[in-house]
Amino acid sequence: MIVVALVSALITMSIAIHGREVTVPDLAGQTVADARRLASQKNLQLILDRQFFSASVPEGRIVSQSPSAGSQVRRSWQIRAAESLGPQRIEIPDLTGQSERVADLNLRRRGIELGMVARTDIPEMADERVIAQSPPPSARGISSPRISLLFGTPGAQQAFVMPNFAGQPLGSATLALKDAGFHEPKATTIAEASSPISPASIIVSQTPFPGEKVELGSAIEFQVK
Repeated sequence: MIVVALVSALITMSIAIHGREVTVPDLAGQTVADARRLASQKNLQLILDRQFFSASVPEGRIVSQSPSAGSQVRRSWQIRAAESLGPQRIEIPDLTGQSERVADLNLRRRGIELGMVARTDIPEMADERVIAQSPPPSARGISSPRISLLFGTPGAQQAFVMPNFAGQPLGSATLALKDAGFHEPKATTIAEASSPISPASIIVSQTPFPGEKVELGSAIEFQVK
C-alpha cells in the first residue's frame, strides 16, 4: 500500500509539473504583432532585444528566437527574439579622425547605434579621435546597424630622471640614451679642447642637468673634451 501511495504521489507531481509547461511556438517569419499573439496564446512573453539586417526575411518580421520552437518551458516564460530590418540600406560612414561627440551625432543622424567603445593611449595625439571602426567604411552585408569605435587618446609622455653623465665617454652615454628611446645627443667641445669629438671624448657638462625630469623626444646636449 505504501509503494502504491508513493507511485501515485509521484505521478500526480509529474502531471502537475508538466501541466504548467507549454510548447514554444515557431515565431520565425511572423510579424511582431502576430508573434506576440502566438506567444500570448501560450501564456508566454515575447521580448524583442535585437535587430538585424536580413536579405531573406522581410522588415518587421522575426528572424530568430530563443528558446527554439518546440521547446518545453514553464508558463510566463520569456521568448527572446530578433526582428528583421530587411536588406541593408544604410551606408557605413567613415568616422576616422572624428571626436566622440561628432561621431555619435553622425551615427544618430543615420539611425546607426553606437556599439562598443575602446580607447588606447597615443602620446603624439593632440586630442581624442577615432582611429579605427568596425565595420569599416562602406561595408556591405553587415548584420546589425551598429558601429564599434576605437579612440586614440593623448597619453602622457614617458618621463625619465636625467642621470649624471659627467666624466663618462660620449660613446657610452650616447648608447645608453638611444637604448632608452632618446635621439642622439648633440655634442660640442669646450673652448680649450684640442682634439676632435669622438666616442672617446669625455663629457664635461650636460643639458638638461642631472636630476631634471626629461621626456622622450627632449633634446639633450653634451659638452666634451
